[in-house]
Amino acid sequence: MRGAIRLNGLKFPVGISNFAKIRDEGYYYIDKTNLITEILESSIAEVTLITRPRRFGKTLGMSMLADFFDVRKDSSKHFAGLAIAKHTKICNQWMNQYPTIFVSLKDVDGISFQDACAQLSLQFADLYKEYAFLLDANNIDNDDRNIFQKIKAREASLPDLSRALSTLMKMLNTYYDKPVILLLDEYDVPIAKASSHGYYTEMMNIIKPLLSTSLKDNPNLCFALITGCLRIAKESVFTGTNNFVSDSIVRSNLKESFGFTQNEVDKLLAEANAEAYAETIRTWYDGYHFDAADVYCPWDVISYLYDLQRNPQAKPVSYWRNTSDNSIIRSFIDYASSNITEKLETLLAGGFIVQKVDDSLTYDYLHSSEENLWSILYLTGYLTKFRDEVLPATIPDGYSALMIPNEEIKEIYETTVMKWFADNAQASNRKALFAAVWSGDSEMLTKEMTKLLRMTISYHDYREDFYHAFLAGIFTGAGYVVESNREHGEGRSDVVVKDIRNGRIAVFEAKYAKTLNKLQDACDLAIDQINKRSYAEDFQDDYDDILCYGIAFFKKRCLVKRK
Repeated sequence: MRGAIRLNGLKFPVGISNFAKIRDEGYYYIDKTNLITEILESSIAEVTLITRPRRFGKTLGMSMLADFFDVRKDSSKHFAGLAIAKHTKICNQWMNQYPTIFVSLKDVDGISFQDACAQLSLQFADLYKEYAFLLDANNIDNDDRNIFQKIKAREASLPDLSRALSTLMKMLNTYYDKPVILLLDEYDVPIAKASSHGYYTEMMNIIKPLLSTSLKDNPNLCFALITGCLRIAKESVFTGTNNFVSDSIVRSNLKESFGFTQNEVDKLLAEANAEAYAETIRTWYDGYHFDAADVYCPWDVISYLYDLQRNPQAKPVSYWRNTSDNSIIRSFIDYASSNITEKLETLLAGGFIVQKVDDSLTYDYLHSSEENLWSILYLTGYLTKFRDEVLPATIPDGYSALMIPNEEIKEIYETTVMKWFADNAQASNRKALFAAVWSGDSEMLTKEMTKLLRMTISYHDYREDFYHAFLAGIFTGAGYVVESNREHGEGRSDVVVKDIRNGRIAVFEAKYAKTLNKLQDACDLAIDQINKRSYAEDFQDDYDDILCYGIAFFKKRCLVKRK
């Protein structure tokens, strides 16, 4: 966890999802305790599954609930001054009145099933250590006591491990003579990881009994709240669960409990004396539509304000790219047909696409159809719904207009697309292109570069840095030294390609033409810049052949000229 620096007297809890720590140590907290009243006042479902994208405050919300309900704690000071404190009847009836299990499966990962099981065993061993006092209770069954000791010592069999929650719930109910509140965070992470690494069936053989014994016809259960990214549909672990409710970004009664609303962000920026950054934060980190609510990603807002504490000139960055598993986008693009490519280009241009969305998926079938892929991008936060009221036409039932929510996610797409193109370019046959470079054949070079250009996925505005990355990607991994935007002569050339073994070098200056008929002029401008800024002079002492090229781009067309 990074340390806290104050901005206008505020401490921002970057990397902290422990509610008690936030309250005890004076970190800024946006009051989400209405989640408690929403749950308790709407006839409590026996099992509620809350699905949201990662980084939207699910773990902090569950930590807050655990602090409120857990009979082992005295949490009144943590909730003083918050919205829930006004509901005295609820507080008297529920605050610190029930045995409560709070456990997260977010760290259960592994390349192999054995590795993942070891992580799961460690997770439950740590959980059981919190309840070691149960071993000394006279009313605990000896068989349960023996199982408890094995799980705590990480010596349990797989069947015992798959019933770790129900065993603990039974013992707690016996000890307190009260049913147990179960708070299970990120339940689907082990399943997602298992699907990625090829042991999905084995992991499901543990997760299914883990949940079914805890949730289905369990007399020791008061109620359960479970969070994750997806609701698992096929062979569902929730099938047969009594009084089951699913709360998703598609249909939600807890719309504003996860993510920051506009009013909450306005209040935060006012208290931080940071209103000047409001538009930047909105452009980069807002745009998510959860049912009827519009929300910001809380992780991003807090992280950016934290960075501004250290540097008021800090630029917004993609915090998701640094913390989340973005492999879903890459796998999606790898799947790309021409149809998907066109849709991605529409999205990157700021438009929307109309797709059928299913919020009940299963990890082992994510890539079974294009429809599933669009659904997973939506459910995991990489796309969001376009508001129906501003659509130019009516959307059919079961379909949604989808768009990229903000600049942060757009940057992730662009970065992923460029990496995908670089990999594809390296896998393609570039012999003719390289031969054209070193022979000075600008006509052949134009032809070969256009071929590669048509392979890639267009950006939203065809900026020059797109083409700059395109050029660098062509030569990367082909045995050349590739330099980008290095100082040479009197200026800064775009891309320099060095063939050190053969003592030759190619210098490229790229320009973007705003229309097709301006392609020639843009190419001439690039050549003129090479001449005026003497890009080649730095290399004359070290290289025998120095080839300079001006290259102009318009969408998926290009023109190359040699100086």
